[in-house]
Amino acid sequence: MDGLPKRVLIANRGEIAVRVARACRELGIASVAVYGDGEESAVHVRAADDAHRIVPTPDGPALPYLDVAALVAVAGRAGADAVHPGYGFLAEHAGFAEACAAAGLVFVGPPAAAIRAMGDKVAARRIALGAGVPTVPGSDGPVASVEEAAAWAARHGYPVAVKAAGGGGGRGFRVARREDELADAFAGSAGEARRSFANPAVYLERYLDRPRHVEIQLFADAHGAAVSLGERDCSVQRRHQKLIEEAPSPAVDAETRTALGEAAVALARTVGYRGAGTVEFLLDDDGAFYFLEMNTRIQVEHTVTELVTGFDLVKEQLLVAAGRPLSFRAGAIAPRGHAIECRINAEDPGRDFAPAPGTVTGYREPAGFGVRIDAAMEAGAAILPAYDSLIAKLVVWGRDRAEAIARADRALAEFRVEGVPTTIPFHRAVLAHPVFRAGDATTAFLTDHPEVIPPPTDVLAAGAEAGDEAARELVVEVGGRRLAVRVFGDPAAANGRRPLERTPARIPRAARKPGGAANGRGDALISPIQGTVVRVNVAVGDAVATGHLVCVVEAMKMENELVAHRDGVVRALGVTEGATVGIGETVANIEAADG
Repeated sequence: MDGLPKRVLIANRGEIAVRVARACRELGIASVAVYGDGEESAVHVRAADDAHRIVPTPDGPALPYLDVAALVAVAGRAGADAVHPGYGFLAEHAGFAEACAAAGLVFVGPPAAAIRAMGDKVAARRIALGAGVPTVPGSDGPVASVEEAAAWAARHGYPVAVKAAGGGGGRGFRVARREDELADAFAGSAGEARRSFANPAVYLERYLDRPRHVEIQLFADAHGAAVSLGERDCSVQRRHQKLIEEAPSPAVDAETRTALGEAAVALARTVGYRGAGTVEFLLDDDGAFYFLEMNTRIQVEHTVTELVTGFDLVKEQLLVAAGRPLSFRAGAIAPRGHAIECRINAEDPGRDFAPAPGTVTGYREPAGFGVRIDAAMEAGAAILPAYDSLIAKLVVWGRDRAEAIARADRALAEFRVEGVPTTIPFHRAVLAHPVFRAGDATTAFLTDHPEVIPPPTDVLAAGAEAGDEAARELVVEVGGRRLAVRVFGDPAAANGRRPLERTPARIPRAARKPGGAANGRGDALISPIQGTVVRVNVAVGDAVATGHLVCVVEAMKMENELVAHRDGVVRALGVTEGATVGIGETVANIEAADG
């Protein structure tokens, strides 16, 4: 096939769906959005040329975007001849690629065989070794029991990473630094792997304490070309999930860049790869690098590579899927300037980055030279608890890293998101930190520098926002100087006079909801988040200490540990595995030890 598709179904939602729709429009391709309940008027739906509801199949998955049969069926109803999976959901699902092919649909992604080969992380390690790519020491295959894991760790030493064999994106990943932590790490990793990937298999790797997380963006076509587009540095993470990405990496020199690119291309050729892919590595402080995993899709952070290369990677995906050769050649790509991406998430950094679903009541994006926003957000839009917490991606370009950092900070200062806590204050603190500015941040940056974590969002600290029936933004002038102020209550009632210039309409607000790990009121341990209880770690009658794990709640694709707020004895439990818990509900009653 060398003709472009006429109509592409975008099997995803949010900002990546908007991104794909825009690329389609530039190529003259009609785009078709899909949606589930409550998203009939979402931004990504309105961005496409057509939109269809996903009609769930009997006994299908709970999330409509995971229903392979339903998505293939809607593609047929919509008259699509191709499917773009975006990232997440089914983007790395070999069965989805095969189902699309069986229905006569072009899958905008790699062949199913390549997805399957690299999707099993244990098999991917073996393939990497066969291709001559160095790997972190790890188990030869899945580890069946805690006892087997302990035996491996005794031979190789701690710390040990316990990782999902069939997953990625930081899910199903736990670290045991000592033998007494291994059982919990094993159970947590296997459980999350089962829930996220329907595969509880886990394997072990020696955990490197302070490496850089560096990845290579590669592209391959059906004509034998495979090209590295350079590296990205993704070392600033929480829970092994990325928060800030930049290109090029401040830790990679020209020689290492070439070696990383050659390793990634060798791996791609080994599995007959086609399309966009990312090979992830850990970079040690001595310059040695080790294969981590391969993501067989476009990634969230592809944007920084686009800014330093000038190539539209989503458009390139569509062209390669149509059988076209790559529009760029190996050896002709060099980074120009520096790009940084900040993921603006609906999370409370001060409460261990707890997700915070809710309604965005106010939204204003920054602009200006070198600033790009990838988003599907507007005032009044809901951050739904069933999906991830991403609000927007702020991406900036500068002639050098210092200019990019300054531009990112300026843009973050202009960014306004109201109604939910966000990671914006955290990002500004990181960008100002001397270790980050020096280019020395590793994957342990947050552990080593907790000072970048802002204080938790607090309902009381939000002031009168929860009872703001008369809240208004006013413009006043004092001594010829313009000041913008926010007043709660009627200013006329206070002094009988109206402000000098104007009184804009009231800005509605929602009470802010805290997230976090330990939130107590007397004996009651209160849930600061809404989600599904996936694990209960205590029983009635158990003695617990402050910080002891009580239960794990999954919300917005993240697992959150709720811990005891005091020393004492568990007298009652308000949660069970599989049940839903809401914000403000009692998780457990813990009687004080001296009570």
